[in-house]
Amino acid sequence: MKRQVTLIATAAMGLESVVAREVKQLGYEDVQVDNGRVVFQADPSAIVRCNLWLRTADRIKVLVGEFKATTFDELFEQTKALPWETYIQENGEFPVIGKSVKSTLYSVPDCQRIVKKAVVERLKQKQGIASWLDESGPRHRIEVAILKDTVSLTLDTSGTGLHKRGYRVGQGEAPIKETLAAAMVLLTNWRPDFPLHDPFCGSGTIAIEAALIGQNIAPGFNREFDAENWHWIKSDLWEKALEEAEDLANYDQELHISGSDIDHKMVEIAKANSIEAGLGELVNWRQMQVADWNPKQDNGYMISNPPYGERLGDRPEVEKAYKELGSIMKDNPSWSGYILTSHEGFETFYGKQATKKRKLFNGFIKTDYYQYFGKHI
Repeated sequence: MKRQVTLIATAAMGLESVVAREVKQLGYEDVQVDNGRVVFQADPSAIVRCNLWLRTADRIKVLVGEFKATTFDELFEQTKALPWETYIQENGEFPVIGKSVKSTLYSVPDCQRIVKKAVVERLKQKQGIASWLDESGPRHRIEVAILKDTVSLTLDTSGTGLHKRGYRVGQGEAPIKETLAAAMVLLTNWRPDFPLHDPFCGSGTIAIEAALIGQNIAPGFNREFDAENWHWIKSDLWEKALEEAEDLANYDQELHISGSDIDHKMVEIAKANSIEAGLGELVNWRQMQVADWNPKQDNGYMISNPPYGERLGDRPEVEKAYKELGSIMKDNPSWSGYILTSHEGFETFYGKQATKKRKLFNGFIKTDYYQYFGKHI
Protein backbone atom coordinates (compact mmCIF):
# COMPACT_ATOMS: atom_id res chain seq x y z
CA MET A 1 0.00 0.00 0.00
CA LYS A 2 1.89 3.04 -1.27
CA ARG A 3 -0.95 5.51 -0.99
CA GLN A 4 -1.22 8.17 1.68
CA VAL A 5 -3.06 7.46 4.91
CA THR A 6 -4.58 9.92 7.37
CA LEU A 7 -2.90 9.54 10.74
CA ILE A 8 -4.05 10.75 14.13
CA ALA A 9 -1.57 11.18 16.98
CA THR A 10 -3.68 11.37 20.12
CA ALA A 11 -2.53 13.66 22.92
CA ALA A 12 -3.39 14.54 26.50
CA MET A 13 -5.23 17.86 26.86
CA GLY A 14 -2.73 20.71 26.76
CA LEU A 15 -0.02 18.73 24.93
CA GLU A 16 -1.42 18.93 21.40
CA SER A 17 1.01 21.68 20.29
CA VAL A 18 3.99 19.71 21.69
CA VAL A 19 2.90 16.59 19.75
CA ALA A 20 2.38 18.70 16.59
CA ARG A 21 5.91 20.09 16.91
CA GLU A 22 7.30 16.55 17.24
CA VAL A 23 5.36 15.39 14.16
CA LYS A 24 6.74 18.33 12.13
CA GLN A 25 10.28 17.60 13.34
CA LEU A 26 9.91 14.10 11.84
CA GLY A 27 9.33 15.81 8.49
CA TYR A 28 5.53 15.63 8.16
CA GLU A 29 3.71 18.75 7.05
CA ASP A 30 0.15 20.02 6.80
CA VAL A 31 -0.41 19.13 10.45
CA GLN A 32 -3.82 20.01 11.92
CA VAL A 33 -4.13 20.47 15.67
CA ASP A 34 -7.45 19.62 17.27
CA ASN A 35 -8.65 18.94 20.82
CA GLY A 36 -6.77 15.88 22.05
CA ARG A 37 -5.33 15.01 18.65
CA VAL A 38 -3.01 15.97 15.82
CA VAL A 39 -4.05 14.95 12.29
CA PHE A 40 -1.74 14.64 9.24
CA GLN A 41 -1.34 12.79 5.93
CA ALA A 42 1.65 10.55 5.27
CA ASP A 43 2.67 7.24 3.73
CA PRO A 44 2.70 4.03 5.84
CA SER A 45 6.35 4.50 6.87
CA ALA A 46 5.13 7.37 9.10
CA ILE A 47 3.18 4.84 11.19
CA VAL A 48 6.47 3.15 12.01
CA ARG A 49 8.51 6.31 12.59
CA CYS A 50 5.85 8.06 14.69
CA ASN A 51 5.41 5.03 16.96
CA LEU A 52 9.16 4.86 17.46
CA TRP A 53 9.89 8.58 17.90
CA LEU A 54 6.93 10.50 19.33
CA ARG A 55 7.70 11.16 23.00
CA THR A 56 4.51 13.00 23.96
CA ALA A 57 1.73 11.33 21.90
CA ASP A 58 -0.53 8.68 23.47
CA ARG A 59 -1.24 6.57 20.35
CA ILE A 60 -0.97 6.59 16.56
CA LYS A 61 -4.22 5.76 14.76
CA VAL A 62 -5.12 5.36 11.09
CA LEU A 63 -8.35 7.10 10.07
CA VAL A 64 -10.29 4.58 7.96
CA GLY A 65 -13.37 6.75 7.46
CA GLU A 66 -15.48 9.65 8.73
CA PHE A 67 -19.18 10.30 8.09
CA LYS A 68 -22.43 11.57 9.63
CA ALA A 69 -24.83 9.01 11.11
CA THR A 70 -27.94 9.41 13.24
CA THR A 71 -29.42 5.91 12.77
CA PHE A 72 -28.00 2.43 13.25
CA ASP A 73 -28.79 1.68 9.58
CA GLU A 74 -26.62 4.60 8.46
CA LEU A 75 -23.84 3.51 10.81
CA PHE A 76 -23.98 -0.05 9.45
CA GLU A 77 -24.12 0.83 5.73
CA GLN A 78 -21.45 3.52 5.81
CA THR A 79 -19.10 1.37 7.91
CA LYS A 80 -19.62 -1.53 5.49
CA ALA A 81 -18.82 0.76 2.53
CA LEU A 82 -15.26 1.36 3.80
CA PRO A 83 -12.31 -0.68 2.38
CA TRP A 84 -11.59 -2.77 5.51
CA GLU A 85 -10.02 -5.56 3.44
CA THR A 86 -7.07 -3.28 2.57
CA TYR A 87 -6.28 -2.90 6.29
CA ILE A 88 -7.31 -6.19 7.94
CA GLN A 89 -5.92 -9.44 6.61
CA GLU A 90 -7.95 -12.62 6.24
CA ASN A 91 -7.31 -14.04 9.72
CA GLY A 92 -6.90 -10.61 11.44
CA GLU A 93 -8.38 -10.07 14.89
CA PHE A 94 -10.42 -6.86 15.15
CA PRO A 95 -11.94 -6.00 18.53
CA VAL A 96 -14.09 -2.85 18.51
CA ILE A 97 -14.06 -0.19 21.24
CA GLY A 98 -16.13 2.97 21.24
CA LYS A 99 -17.21 6.31 22.67
CA SER A 100 -20.07 8.67 21.95
CA VAL A 101 -20.38 12.35 22.94
CA LYS A 102 -23.40 14.62 22.29
CA SER A 103 -24.73 12.27 19.60
CA THR A 104 -28.06 10.70 18.62
CA LEU A 105 -26.41 7.26 18.69
CA TYR A 106 -25.49 7.31 22.37
CA SER A 107 -25.43 3.59 23.23
CA VAL A 108 -21.73 2.67 22.90
CA PRO A 109 -22.23 -1.15 23.18
CA ASP A 110 -24.80 -1.01 20.36
CA CYS A 111 -22.51 1.11 18.17
CA GLN A 112 -19.62 -1.29 18.77
CA ARG A 113 -21.81 -4.27 17.89
CA ILE A 114 -23.06 -2.68 14.65
CA VAL A 115 -19.57 -1.63 13.53
CA LYS A 116 -18.28 -5.14 14.23
CA LYS A 117 -21.13 -6.68 12.25
CA ALA A 118 -20.58 -4.28 9.30
CA VAL A 119 -16.82 -5.01 9.17
CA VAL A 120 -17.50 -8.78 9.35
CA GLU A 121 -19.97 -8.51 6.44
CA ARG A 122 -17.52 -6.46 4.37
CA LEU A 123 -14.60 -8.84 4.96
CA LYS A 124 -16.66 -11.97 4.29
CA GLN A 125 -17.92 -10.47 1.05
CA LYS A 126 -14.46 -9.31 -0.14
CA GLN A 127 -12.61 -12.42 0.98
CA GLY A 128 -15.26 -14.84 -0.29
CA ILE A 129 -15.82 -16.41 3.12
CA ALA A 130 -19.30 -17.83 3.69
CA SER A 131 -19.12 -18.70 7.41
CA TRP A 132 -17.36 -17.18 10.42
CA LEU A 133 -14.07 -15.28 10.40
CA ASP A 134 -11.12 -16.94 12.08
CA GLU A 135 -9.61 -13.87 13.89
CA SER A 136 -6.54 -15.82 15.02
CA GLY A 137 -4.05 -13.42 13.42
CA PRO A 138 -2.60 -9.99 14.22
CA ARG A 139 -4.70 -7.53 16.22
CA HIS A 140 -6.27 -4.49 14.50
CA ARG A 141 -8.19 -2.63 17.20
CA ILE A 142 -11.02 -0.55 15.71
CA GLU A 143 -12.38 2.48 17.53
CA VAL A 144 -15.76 4.00 16.71
CA ALA A 145 -15.84 7.56 18.08
CA ILE A 146 -19.00 9.62 17.60
CA LEU A 147 -18.95 13.35 18.31
CA LYS A 148 -22.06 15.45 17.51
CA ASP A 149 -23.26 12.73 15.08
CA THR A 150 -19.94 12.60 13.17
CA VAL A 151 -18.53 9.08 13.22
CA SER A 152 -14.75 8.52 13.05
CA LEU A 153 -13.53 4.96 12.50
CA THR A 154 -9.86 4.38 13.30
CA LEU A 155 -7.37 1.54 13.64
CA ASP A 156 -4.95 1.70 16.57
CA THR A 157 -1.42 1.01 15.35
CA SER A 158 0.31 1.26 18.74
CA GLY A 159 -1.21 -1.53 20.83
CA THR A 160 -0.36 -0.55 24.40
CA GLY A 161 -0.17 3.22 24.86
CA LEU A 162 3.05 4.95 23.79
CA HIS A 163 3.79 5.97 27.38
CA LYS A 164 4.68 2.32 28.00
CA ARG A 165 8.32 2.55 26.95
CA GLY A 166 9.18 -0.79 28.48
CA TYR A 167 11.67 0.42 31.10
CA ARG A 168 9.43 0.73 34.15
CA VAL A 169 10.29 -2.21 36.39
CA GLY A 170 8.88 -0.48 39.48
CA GLN A 171 6.88 2.61 40.38
CA GLY A 172 5.56 4.60 43.31
CA GLU A 173 2.01 5.43 44.36
CA ALA A 174 1.28 8.10 41.74
CA PRO A 175 3.79 7.78 38.89
CA ILE A 176 3.77 10.46 36.20
CA LYS A 177 3.22 9.14 32.66
CA GLU A 178 6.35 8.97 30.56
CA THR A 179 4.65 11.07 27.84
CA LEU A 180 3.89 13.90 30.29
CA ALA A 181 7.41 13.71 31.78
CA ALA A 182 8.90 14.04 28.28
CA ALA A 183 6.59 16.99 27.55
CA MET A 184 7.73 18.71 30.75
CA VAL A 185 11.32 18.53 29.49
CA LEU A 186 10.44 19.53 25.90
CA LEU A 187 8.51 22.57 27.16
CA THR A 188 11.77 23.99 28.56
CA ASN A 189 14.76 25.15 26.52
CA TRP A 190 17.06 22.68 28.28
CA ARG A 191 19.91 21.35 26.17
CA PRO A 192 21.98 18.21 26.89
CA ASP A 193 25.03 20.23 27.93
CA PHE A 194 23.11 21.91 30.79
CA PRO A 195 22.69 20.29 34.22
CA LEU A 196 19.21 18.97 35.07
CA HIS A 197 17.93 17.88 38.48
CA ASP A 198 14.63 16.46 39.78
CA PRO A 199 14.48 16.86 43.60
CA PHE A 200 11.28 14.75 43.91
CA CYS A 201 12.32 12.05 41.45
CA GLY A 202 10.03 9.21 42.61
CA SER A 203 10.58 6.33 40.18
CA GLY A 204 12.84 8.54 38.04
CA THR A 205 10.61 9.18 35.03
CA ILE A 206 11.48 12.86 34.37
CA ALA A 207 15.25 12.32 34.63
CA ILE A 208 15.08 9.15 32.49
CA GLU A 209 13.01 10.89 29.78
CA ALA A 210 15.46 13.82 29.85
CA ALA A 211 18.38 11.41 29.35
CA LEU A 212 16.62 9.74 26.39
CA ILE A 213 16.02 13.21 24.89
CA GLY A 214 19.60 14.26 25.67
CA GLN A 215 21.09 11.29 23.78
CA ASN A 216 18.37 11.37 21.09
CA ILE A 217 17.27 7.81 21.83
CA ALA A 218 13.93 6.88 20.24
CA PRO A 219 11.47 6.25 23.11
CA GLY A 220 9.83 3.30 21.33
CA PHE A 221 13.12 1.56 20.52
CA ASN A 222 12.68 -1.28 23.04
CA ARG A 223 9.01 -2.20 22.67
CA GLU A 224 6.52 -3.77 20.29
CA PHE A 225 3.56 -2.32 18.38
CA ASP A 226 0.38 -3.92 16.97
CA ALA A 227 1.16 -2.62 13.46
CA GLU A 228 4.43 -4.59 13.33
CA ASN A 229 2.39 -7.62 12.24
CA TRP A 230 0.10 -5.92 9.71
CA HIS A 231 0.38 -7.29 6.17
CA TRP A 232 0.28 -3.89 4.44
CA ILE A 233 3.18 -2.40 6.41
CA LYS A 234 6.22 -4.18 5.02
CA SER A 235 8.80 -5.49 7.50
CA ASP A 236 11.59 -3.56 5.75
CA LEU A 237 9.93 -0.31 6.88
CA TRP A 238 10.42 -1.41 10.49
CA GLU A 239 14.01 -2.49 9.82
CA LYS A 240 14.80 0.84 8.13
CA ALA A 241 13.24 2.88 10.92
CA LEU A 242 15.09 0.94 13.62
CA GLU A 243 18.36 1.44 11.72
CA GLU A 244 17.60 5.16 11.48
CA ALA A 245 16.93 5.29 15.25
CA GLU A 246 20.22 3.51 15.95
CA ASP A 247 22.13 5.88 13.65
CA LEU A 248 20.57 9.02 15.16
CA ALA A 249 21.18 8.03 18.79
CA ASN A 250 24.07 9.98 20.30
CA TYR A 251 25.36 7.61 22.98
CA ASP A 252 28.53 9.71 23.39
CA GLN A 253 26.64 12.80 24.51
CA GLU A 254 27.78 13.63 28.03
CA LEU A 255 24.91 14.40 30.42
CA HIS A 256 24.68 16.05 33.85
CA ILE A 257 21.30 14.67 34.95
CA SER A 258 20.46 13.76 38.52
CA GLY A 259 17.44 12.81 40.60
CA SER A 260 16.89 12.70 44.35
CA ASP A 261 14.09 11.62 46.65
CA ILE A 262 13.57 11.42 50.40
CA ASP A 263 12.46 7.76 50.07
CA HIS A 264 15.42 5.41 49.57
CA LYS A 265 13.08 2.73 48.12
CA MET A 266 12.06 5.13 45.34
CA VAL A 267 15.71 5.90 44.61
CA GLU A 268 16.39 2.16 44.21
CA ILE A 269 13.40 1.86 41.84
CA ALA A 270 14.63 4.89 39.84
CA LYS A 271 18.06 3.25 39.51
CA ALA A 272 16.52 -0.02 38.32
CA ASN A 273 14.28 1.80 35.79
CA SER A 274 17.25 3.78 34.51
CA ILE A 275 19.28 0.59 33.94
CA GLU A 276 16.27 -1.05 32.22
CA ALA A 277 16.07 2.01 29.92
CA GLY A 278 19.65 1.24 28.84
CA LEU A 279 21.10 4.31 30.52
CA GLY A 280 23.36 2.42 32.93
CA GLU A 281 25.05 4.89 35.32
CA LEU A 282 24.28 7.91 33.13
CA VAL A 283 21.86 9.45 35.65
CA ASN A 284 23.10 10.20 39.16
CA TRP A 285 20.56 9.13 41.84
CA ARG A 286 20.67 10.09 45.52
CA GLN A 287 18.52 9.67 48.59
CA MET A 288 18.15 13.17 49.97
CA GLN A 289 15.56 15.57 51.35
CA VAL A 290 14.91 18.74 49.35
CA ALA A 291 16.52 21.04 51.94
CA ASP A 292 19.87 19.24 51.46
CA TRP A 293 20.03 19.79 47.70
CA ASN A 294 22.84 22.19 46.83
CA PRO A 295 23.46 22.80 43.11
CA LYS A 296 27.18 22.67 42.31
CA GLN A 297 26.98 24.00 38.74
CA ASP A 298 25.45 27.13 37.16
CA ASN A 299 22.74 27.49 34.51
CA GLY A 300 20.89 24.32 35.49
CA TYR A 301 17.30 23.21 35.12
CA MET A 302 15.19 21.93 37.99
CA ILE A 303 12.22 19.99 36.54
CA SER A 304 9.92 18.21 38.96
CA ASN A 305 6.50 16.79 39.74
CA PRO A 306 6.45 17.09 43.55
CA PRO A 307 3.69 15.81 45.86
CA TYR A 308 0.56 17.98 45.55
CA GLY A 309 -0.68 17.72 49.14
CA GLU A 310 -4.05 16.40 47.92
CA ARG A 311 -4.54 14.64 51.26
CA LEU A 312 -5.04 17.26 53.97
CA GLY A 313 -2.71 15.49 56.38
CA ASP A 314 0.17 15.72 53.87
CA ARG A 315 -0.30 19.39 53.14
CA PRO A 316 1.94 21.02 55.81
CA GLU A 317 4.88 18.80 54.85
CA VAL A 318 4.37 19.45 51.13
CA GLU A 319 4.12 23.22 51.67
CA LYS A 320 7.31 23.16 53.74
CA ALA A 321 9.09 21.37 50.87
CA TYR A 322 7.84 24.04 48.40
CA LYS A 323 9.28 26.75 50.70
CA GLU A 324 12.63 24.97 50.93
CA LEU A 325 12.76 24.54 47.17
CA GLY A 326 11.95 28.23 46.59
CA SER A 327 14.70 29.24 49.01
CA ILE A 328 17.32 27.04 47.25
CA MET A 329 16.31 28.38 43.82
CA LYS A 330 16.52 31.97 45.13
CA ASP A 331 20.14 31.28 46.14
CA ASN A 332 20.84 29.89 42.63
CA PRO A 333 19.45 32.59 40.30
CA SER A 334 21.14 31.10 37.21
CA TRP A 335 18.94 28.00 37.54
CA SER A 336 15.55 27.73 35.81
CA GLY A 337 12.74 25.97 37.68
CA TYR A 338 9.80 24.01 36.27
CA ILE A 339 7.23 22.57 38.67
CA LEU A 340 4.01 20.67 37.97
CA THR A 341 1.44 20.73 40.79
CA SER A 342 -2.29 21.03 41.43
CA HIS A 343 -1.66 23.00 44.66
CA GLU A 344 -3.22 26.40 43.99
CA GLY A 345 -1.12 28.15 46.62
CA PHE A 346 2.19 26.91 45.18
CA GLU A 347 3.61 30.34 44.27
CA THR A 348 2.89 31.68 47.77
CA PHE A 349 4.90 28.89 49.45
CA TYR A 350 7.63 28.91 46.79
CA GLY A 351 7.98 32.63 47.42
CA LYS A 352 7.83 33.88 43.85
CA GLN A 353 5.38 34.30 41.01
CA ALA A 354 6.06 32.15 37.96
CA THR A 355 7.45 33.74 34.79
CA LYS A 356 4.89 31.65 32.89
CA LYS A 357 2.15 29.13 33.73
CA ARG A 358 0.66 26.43 31.54
CA LYS A 359 -2.42 24.29 32.26
CA LEU A 360 -1.74 20.57 31.93
CA PHE A 361 -3.50 17.40 33.04
CA ASN A 362 -1.67 14.77 35.07
CA GLY A 363 -4.08 11.90 34.42
CA PHE A 364 -7.42 13.39 35.50
CA ILE A 365 -5.83 15.95 37.83
CA LYS A 366 -5.87 19.53 36.58
CA THR A 367 -2.42 21.01 37.25
CA ASP A 368 -0.37 24.09 36.48
CA TYR A 369 3.14 23.93 35.08
CA TYR A 370 4.97 26.76 36.86
CA GLN A 371 7.95 28.04 34.88
CA TYR A 372 10.72 30.20 36.37
CA PHE A 373 13.38 31.39 33.94
CA GLY A 374 16.87 31.64 35.39
CA LYS A 375 19.31 34.50 34.76
CA HIS A 376 21.96 32.68 32.74
CA ILE A 377 25.51 33.53 33.68
